[in-house]
Amino acid sequence: MRDLLTALALVLVIEGMLWALFPDAMKRAAERALLMDSAQLRYAGLVAAALGVVFVWLVRG
Repeated sequence: MRDLLTALALVLVIEGMLWALFPDAMKRAAERALLMDSAQLRYAGLVAAALGVVFVWLVRG
């Protein structure tokens, strides 16, 4: 459980840094996401999640 909470905290840190350092680029990315089809967003999310699992597996293996 501790690892999960640490991972979620790191997600917040990384996302917060992106919004703080590149607010205009993040706004544009959010606007583009609104224009995308839900199926495309779902597929991108699944690919990102799968890559994350593989990365964790390689690091923690």
